[in-house]
Amino acid sequence: MFFGKKAKKFAGAILGALMLGGVLTGCGGGSGSSSGGKDAADIKVGANFEMTGNVANYGNATYEGLALAIDEVNAAGGVNGKKITLVKADSKSEASEAANAATKLISDDKVKVLVGPATTGSVLAEVRIATDAKIPIIAPCATSPKVTVEDGKVQPYVFRSCFIDPQQGSVMAKFAQDNLKAKTAVVYVDSSSDYSKSLGQVFKQKFEEAGGKVLMEEAFLQKDQDFKATLTKLKTANADVMFVPAYYEEVGKIVKQAREIGITTPILGTDGWDDPKVADIAGKDALNKTYFSTHYSDKDESVKPFIDAFNKKYGHAPNVFAALGYDAGKMLIDAIKRAGSDDPAKITKTLAETKDLKAGTGTLTMDKNHNPIKQAVILENKDGDRVMVAKIMPE
Repeated sequence: MFFGKKAKKFAGAILGALMLGGVLTGCGGGSGSSSGGKDAADIKVGANFEMTGNVANYGNATYEGLALAIDEVNAAGGVNGKKITLVKADSKSEASEAANAATKLISDDKVKVLVGPATTGSVLAEVRIATDAKIPIIAPCATSPKVTVEDGKVQPYVFRSCFIDPQQGSVMAKFAQDNLKAKTAVVYVDSSSDYSKSLGQVFKQKFEEAGGKVLMEEAFLQKDQDFKATLTKLKTANADVMFVPAYYEEVGKIVKQAREIGITTPILGTDGWDDPKVADIAGKDALNKTYFSTHYSDKDESVKPFIDAFNKKYGHAPNVFAALGYDAGKMLIDAIKRAGSDDPAKITKTLAETKDLKAGTGTLTMDKNHNPIKQAVILENKDGDRVMVAKIMPE
């Protein structure tokens, strides 16, 4: 708007450009939360999430949970006398964009902490950038072990609020054998996803260590539409269960098409299934006899306060990604409070010392590898409802 009229002098144009630059800087790159303005005294936190793209449901939901936690603490007066401001960036569901967003948040917006993205590959893309800048990351939903431990070394600035793939893979292998009495399985993974490949490997290892046999392993690519040829091949194995650790868009189509070609065996999954879109795509009847591990059940009384608060703010129920975003917010608030400062080094230290923190999905304690010790639940899809069939603490 500064140039709506003809500029009569070169100096006037320069002044206008400087003024425009000042406005954009003050807006934090057009990002932020509902928790107030960008006062210089605020604690700036980068919210790097998949707001658009193939897994935008995950990114938006996780951001909503995080923003709820921040709004709650700001409404109560903030942390150590300061408000927390979320500076929002869109990673566009792509690892390269996640890296670009992290660079901007750290270099231009001067955030003290990064939260997000939601998916493993996008978090991995920002780890080196944040580590070089000595800025801590809280990964709400990235479950691959590589996020916090690479080549046997703990990533010093990376933490998470979700359990890791070995826990999910192990839990589902145990559930398949103990609860479903499965002796054989087939595994169908997204070869473009670190999350999916990691879970597939762990499931196979744990299932076979316990005496089971994985008869066949196949792969697909994210954004594939037609899975019937591979599903027909997997059907010939006549396995007791099928394990599909993937994200909601592909999961819904795989389950629907599997039932259409006559696969009636139980299909198992992980927390990437935990989105209403799965039922929208697959249909409730196709989802019968499917089970997945996740972080909480909405029927668990211990998480009711979070669910009620989320419903009040957004007018709809949270999914698991919203809950993990809320947990990440609680971790962040607790760490800043105990640090007594917004200094990234001090926040990094207190994040590592998190213990017995009551969050949205339960109580968590950070272990030596920067992973939270917390329970997992297994839900069954049954006639359009989701029934909790197990609640398991890690061994």
